[in-house]
Amino acid sequence: MILAIASGKGGTGKTTVAVNLARVLRSRAWLLDCDVEEPNAGLFLKTSRRTEEIVSLPVPEVDEARCDGCGECGKFCAYHAIVSFGTIPLVFPSMCHGCGGCVRVCPRKAIRETSRRLGVVVSSKSRGITLIEGRLDVGESLSPPLIRAVKAGLPAGRPAILDAPPGTSCPVVAAVRGADHVLLVTEPTPFGLHDLRLAVDLVRELGLPYSVVVNRIGTGDNRVQEYCAGKKIPVVLEIPDDRRIAEAYSRGRLIVETLPEYRALFERLAEKLFSADGERCGLEP
Repeated sequence: MILAIASGKGGTGKTTVAVNLARVLRSRAWLLDCDVEEPNAGLFLKTSRRTEEIVSLPVPEVDEARCDGCGECGKFCAYHAIVSFGTIPLVFPSMCHGCGGCVRVCPRKAIRETSRRLGVVVSSKSRGITLIEGRLDVGESLSPPLIRAVKAGLPAGRPAILDAPPGTSCPVVAAVRGADHVLLVTEPTPFGLHDLRLAVDLVRELGLPYSVVVNRIGTGDNRVQEYCAGKKIPVVLEIPDDRRIAEAYSRGRLIVETLPEYRALFERLAEKLFSADGERCGLEP
């Protein structure tokens, strides 16, 4: 079971749900922080045994001695990462998606590929939880390749929780694609409902099963619940607007450990989401 936790907007409590759900699962569940621009799952887990792996992207490099300025490379590139005006092509590495097409279409074999670093994938352990997080280098804007590298570190057949980036853009698609279920975290406000609608459209377009968690119940209004009821979207968890939760979060502490009365909520959610073919994921005692 691969569970992706996403949200149409930032600040809804997506990471809060991800780390607390990971804690009530046994050690065979992995937590993947795919929010590579702002990874923060590690702030709530005391990790050790850290390892890092550099992630790079192949980008074109032009051999000026061979190039005749035909422009075929620029015509092929959909991202305008390499352009030619009858002269030696100009390469814009930050716009390159690493597809390698320019290398293939060059008739004079004047283009080769070199590596450009995007960031690192960091693996660590926290009391049985395996945490894999991506960290995009400062100044880099192309996060999907790094997100795919984070997901590639997951062994086949392992239950996993993927903490996706917020929003509905390309990084979110890269994170949730291939998930068995998507948990959309929202809040009962007009902004929460607006961005939940966008997130629902996204997962429907991708053909992924999904359900909703409503955080900070007691604020705002009931329009999120009415929308979910009207669209027959299951609401699998409602988290109250409790000041103690905010205080625990601000100190980097887990709800299920600081406020034991909320542990049962996450245990029931884990049983519901991770049960498949009659087999349930084990829960901590």
